[in-house]
Amino acid sequence: MKHYFLLFAALCFTAGTAVAQSSCSQYYPLVEGTSLQYTNYDKKGKEDGQMEYKVTNVAESGDSVSATMVLEFSDNKGNTYTSDYGISCDGNVVRIDFKSLMNEQMMSQFGEMEMDITGTDVELPNNLSVGQELPDSNVNLKMKMAGAVNMNMNVETINRKVEKKESLTTPAGTFDCYVIYSETRTKMMMGNQTQPSRIWLAEGVGMVKQESYNKSGKLMGSTLLTQLSR
Repeated sequence: MKHYFLLFAALCFTAGTAVAQSSCSQYYPLVEGTSLQYTNYDKKGKEDGQMEYKVTNVAESGDSVSATMVLEFSDNKGNTYTSDYGISCDGNVVRIDFKSLMNEQMMSQFGEMEMDITGTDVELPNNLSVGQELPDSNVNLKMKMAGAVNMNMNVETINRKVEKKESLTTPAGTFDCYVIYSETRTKMMMGNQTQPSRIWLAEGVGMVKQESYNKSGKLMGSTLLTQLSR
């Protein structure tokens, strides 16, 4: 589940229209009905689940496009989870709803507690280049627990940087990718935790691969694009 959460924090799945891709989003296939299937692997390289993203509710307004990404996740134990989040592009920037950092199964752990969620959306410009630094993003969650005790949780995506370009082959094809490094920093009452990750991002496709690491840099899990349907 930790790897699944980090994958949300990587935030590299999108959708839209063919017109939008040329004028609004360079790296994401913003076409309604697009489906991307990913396979998750544990730290030993053993398959431990699959995810499928589908593009829905695409809407255009001038040079702007908005859409909904619907996710279905299944693990090897037969558990299935669903979630969705909004995405939009305007000009040369794609923005992903900051609430996507708080996926539904994470939220379900807090039961019926009152919650207040604020944050900043994740941004990805169309003009990526090696060495480029990308804006941070964050989400803040305030929860009111029994006995009027409040608990705060903060999740930040920080130190985002385009490291390099390289070609990557998966069961879905061969792609020229930018490799983007970032760190997910989680702050809660019981302590803080920072975990690095990398994503491989291809033009017109979105995320092709993702790896998450522990604080020592050891691989903890990965995700690979295994099927692409438009």
